[in-house]
Amino acid sequence: MKSNIKIFWELFSVFFKIGICTFGGGIAMLPILERELADKRDWTNSDELLDYFAIGQSTPGIIAVNVATFIGHKKAGALGGIVATAGIVCPSVIIITLIAKFISNFSQIAWVQRALTGINVAVAALLTNAVSSFAKKSVKNALGVVLFVVSFLLIFAFGVGTVWIIVGSAVFGVILAGIRGDLGKKSNAEESK
Repeated sequence: MKSNIKIFWELFSVFFKIGICTFGGGIAMLPILERELADKRDWTNSDELLDYFAIGQSTPGIIAVNVATFIGHKKAGALGGIVATAGIVCPSVIIITLIAKFISNFSQIAWVQRALTGINVAVAALLTNAVSSFAKKSVKNALGVVLFVVSFLLIFAFGVGTVWIIVGSAVFGVILAGIRGDLGKKSNAEESK
């Protein structure tokens, strides 16, 4: 029982810390999640984390919450998923509650506006770094480069919705796996267990 409490406390505290440190949300959180979950704690690896990000991006909800739920479930089942999710959500709930309670016209305060401007610049740098890192890990061959370029052009030149790009890429991946005969094979992660 003590080991369960220790695991739950560790899940909550690690994700609480991540929740405090993450500005910008989405892909900007990838370096922080990777450092905390893959590098420091070995709870996952970069490839698995990218898979969680892809699934988290494709499903309703906030990516960080979805990733916390996946990792928590992996470490300690359904209750672990709930505890990790609570950990990553708590800092935002606390901060938003305090802001709503004590500061009227928060966005009109000059120093807050300047702070948010600085945060926006930092988030842009984080996003650039995260996208670069994500691309290096995800685009591994010529086919990946072609998919990347086609997806980029469809989104930015032709205005195709990202949902359609995700669905189309998933369908393409399944068809390609069927053609290659990989549908019945285990993934590298499954084989290493």
